[in-house]
Amino acid sequence: MRILVLEDDPELGPAIAAGLREAGFAVDFAVDLADADFKLAVNSYDCLVADRMLPDGDALTLLAAQRKAGSMLPVLLLTALDAVSDRVAGFEHGADDYLVKPFASAELTARVRSLCRRGQPARLPVLRVGDVELDVPRRRVLRAGVLLTLTAKEFAVLEVLLLRAGEVVTRAELIERCWDEMSEPLSNVVDVLISQLRRRLGPPEVIATVRGIGYRIADPDTCR
Repeated sequence: MRILVLEDDPELGPAIAAGLREAGFAVDFAVDLADADFKLAVNSYDCLVADRMLPDGDALTLLAAQRKAGSMLPVLLLTALDAVSDRVAGFEHGADDYLVKPFASAELTARVRSLCRRGQPARLPVLRVGDVELDVPRRRVLRAGVLLTLTAKEFAVLEVLLLRAGEVVTRAELIERCWDEMSEPLSNVVDVLISQLRRRLGPPEVIATVRGIGYRIADPDTCR
């Protein structure tokens, strides 16, 4: 899942982004409304985490414009403005959640994950292909009943493949959903991670390479 963090504090902003990346999210970063507006126009996000007061204005103006344009992007306002009237204004402008500074990183991560799930189509909490099981709420993966240890990025890629089981998922789509602007789209980052994921899953092979396009996950007897 890909998140946009809008925060102008030079210490807090990078710390928020680092914490969300550690939790497995792809995170883009903006320090003002103009930058955030541009990134929202050219990228697809699962959630926006936004400070209220920014160098070029109040994030509520950006939120109102997004909602007026029909955007259903989940938005969490992260701000020191803690008066009831401030929280009410946030919700009236279309915010989905409101977290007051200072905050615990674990709570922010949990709230963002909840908002991302809310913005996704309904899906089964456990995704399965053959003997591979991915338990989304519990963040665990099993192969033939054996619990596997995956990195956050490996989990994210496997989740995308399982959600599209039997379909070809392009490298560009995996970059879009699982990496952020800090990655190198022209590098072999996707291929390297897929190789790592195959080793984690072990035989028989369930992830097939579709030459020149991307990958698909399927039952071993159809994966070739």
